[in-house]
Amino acid sequence: MSTLFLRTLREDPADADVDSAKLLQRAGYIRKAAPGIWTWLPLGLRVLNKIEAIIREEINGIGAQEVHFPALLPREPYEATHRWEEYGDNIFRLKDRHQADYLLAPTHEEMFTLLVKDMYSSYKDLPVTLYQIQTKYRDEFRPRAGLIRGREFIMKDAYSFTIDEEGMRKAYYDERGAYERIFQRLDLKYVPVFAMSGPMGGSASEEFLAPMAIGEDTFALAPSGKAWNVEALHTPELPEVDASHTPAMDTRETPDSKTIEALVDTANRLYPREDGREWTAADTLKTVAITVMHAEDEDHDKPWREVIAVAVPGDRQVDMKRLEAQFAPAEIEESTEEDLKAHPEMVAGYMGPMVFGRQGEAAGVADPVRFFVDAHVVKGSDWIIGGDETGKHRFHAVYGRDFEADGVVEAVEVRHGDMSPDGSGPLSFERGVEIGQVFQLGLKYSKALDLKVLDQNGKAVPVWMGCYGIGVSRVLACIAETHHDETGLAWPSVIAPAQVHVVATGKDDKAFEGAEKLVEELEANGVEVIYDDRKKVSPGVKFKDAELIGVPTIAVVGRDFVNDGTIEIRDRDGGNKVAVPADEAVKTLLERL
Repeated sequence: MSTLFLRTLREDPADADVDSAKLLQRAGYIRKAAPGIWTWLPLGLRVLNKIEAIIREEINGIGAQEVHFPALLPREPYEATHRWEEYGDNIFRLKDRHQADYLLAPTHEEMFTLLVKDMYSSYKDLPVTLYQIQTKYRDEFRPRAGLIRGREFIMKDAYSFTIDEEGMRKAYYDERGAYERIFQRLDLKYVPVFAMSGPMGGSASEEFLAPMAIGEDTFALAPSGKAWNVEALHTPELPEVDASHTPAMDTRETPDSKTIEALVDTANRLYPREDGREWTAADTLKTVAITVMHAEDEDHDKPWREVIAVAVPGDRQVDMKRLEAQFAPAEIEESTEEDLKAHPEMVAGYMGPMVFGRQGEAAGVADPVRFFVDAHVVKGSDWIIGGDETGKHRFHAVYGRDFEADGVVEAVEVRHGDMSPDGSGPLSFERGVEIGQVFQLGLKYSKALDLKVLDQNGKAVPVWMGCYGIGVSRVLACIAETHHDETGLAWPSVIAPAQVHVVATGKDDKAFEGAEKLVEELEANGVEVIYDDRKKVSPGVKFKDAELIGVPTIAVVGRDFVNDGTIEIRDRDGGNKVAVPADEAVKTLLERL
């Protein structure tokens, strides 16, 4: 440690917002270069390299082959898959001196696809899985949580290429199994969660989340043990309601009732129910105007905006992320005043289904917007809906009898107690950090980039693809986040920067000579050692540094060694402490590793 490129810090960096960011900087593993951009120091690189080695072992073990692409890529492949536009502001775009467009790669689907297209042409060449461990770039609006959400990060991404869908599924489950083994070896808790494919496209996807309170992803747990990302959660199909005895829909005066709360108060004051039950927000159907921002397509030569209407139960809030997932890869936002100028039928505070979709057509509305209902709105259900005039609402509007929808979407926030999609019971919720994701991409990229091979009959067919990512630097941060205490990091032995931290204490040269001998013998037995040989540093500082750095086992060669020839061996947390004769220290340490 007298020559190690290291400076530990006694205080937390002022801008560090999570434990892993605080400790990795204090212990001298990383240094901040800019918001979301980090420099790796020697100790950090040792841990990172060990994580990468475990990943390589497992991914090589399923027959994948490693390649390495540039991070700086041309615009054209991403334009072919529409992701140049779909990524929006989330990617770094730049021009070279010839004014050609480039980007810093956020992922490499296009490049892997084009590489296989360049080299392979027959079903005999398949299956093949390629992967890389490479730096990626995303222009995060607000980088946070140290390595967990940065602008530059290290990722393992793999891509499988098979002749048919069955082969794609096999590759998917091979990779998924490798992920489970990787996270188990890293001693990192994980939950496989059903997810949306999002901009990646494809048919099936699962995320691997590390459960922790600082996580940005909320996932839902069923009693069965299955889990879902909230965006991917589907409401179980609810039974239809018998509406045969529901009164006919009628329009009533509801002055000053633009909000659900005001509407409920008005309904109870002016139109009390005959059975004595009070009207509640759950009796109302709230309709919101949403703008879908589509990328350019075959019918539009530039991005375009579409206003739609979405109806949700009045006692629930719209979840914009869940709703946006229904329209991926398009993005959504609440409609602006400018959007609504073309739709005078949309009366703020009094919007209802009767001027949208097929109802709008029947009512003579010119070019009515598409109308969607949330999955909690079931056929036969009875609602108070907007009257499409200021100060009016319609009572006893029955879905399926009085109005229809152009589609059903998952639009509302999921609540504790909602039924799980598999019907095993009510849902509970936890937060987690995404550490990996696997996708069955299908034919999206092969069709967009014309990746075909000749099949057994000599016919050119598109190749089936899968995509699999692990956030390598994020995994390191998550391990730090879950493996520490109040004094510092506590690495799993498999990725610690060393296996033993030898500390020489005191001023007697005999202690340092004994420590050096111990280090030599450990290294001769293949043990990685950090040796604190600093002679003018107090024992207290050395112990604090050892606890902060987080090597699993500490050996102290000090006063006891000088007095009676014993070496203290203990776990990093101070537990499992023993004093052994110096000639037994190596044997004792090897037994503990």
